[in-house]
Amino acid sequence: MELRENERMDDLHRCGYRIIQNAKKFCFGMDAVLLTGFAAVKPGARVIDLGTGTGVIPILLEAKTQGSHFTGLEIQGEMAEMARRSVELNHLQEKIDIVEGDIKEASKRFGRASFDVVTCNPPYMENFHGLKNPMDEKAIARHEVLCTLEDVLREGAALLREGGSLCMVHRPRRLAEIIARMAEYKLEPKRMRLVYPLADREANMVLIEGVKGGGRQLRVEPPLIVYKEPGIYNPEIHEIYGY
Repeated sequence: MELRENERMDDLHRCGYRIIQNAKKFCFGMDAVLLTGFAAVKPGARVIDLGTGTGVIPILLEAKTQGSHFTGLEIQGEMAEMARRSVELNHLQEKIDIVEGDIKEASKRFGRASFDVVTCNPPYMENFHGLKNPMDEKAIARHEVLCTLEDVLREGAALLREGGSLCMVHRPRRLAEIIARMAEYKLEPKRMRLVYPLADREANMVLIEGVKGGGRQLRVEPPLIVYKEPGIYNPEIHEIYGY
């Protein structure tokens, strides 16, 4: 497949899959990959990834799970088109759809209770005032310019069937807000895992799963420590990445 200006093709280390990225716009990070290692997708499940960006989450979940179908929703036309080309590159058109659209209208677009699993690696930062260009691709990915945490949880809950799960990666500083908002939309937190860059550092990511209509019982999984020493990944990180 012919690459366009500033694009590159990266190996995903799963099933021979590759992905097209543009470093001038936005490239996926470790948080997206860790989410694909955390999300529980049962055989036959229908999955939607909100704000899919490069499409890395649906592509990796297709490789790692036995879900029946995966959808990536992305509001930015150029990003959606690039993700679509990555799907075609890996001959996954029958398994993955990339749809251009707004998270805030996802339940109207796809219908309520139409998925078993919702995943999301949302923008982490609330304040985008002062940005040179709030509509820049990187700004949209990192700041709540086009959608908020509440938008993600409201629409995610609406998209899920009863007993379905929403899996998300976010920042620990917003954990209290995440849990409160989940409760508001009847998404009961069931699993949580904190991610630490090193054993002696503060957590910088949280992986959390909420189940629609689930009972009140939260399991806190063992911490995930990225590096055993600076620059050297712990074995579990290699396992999640696939190399």
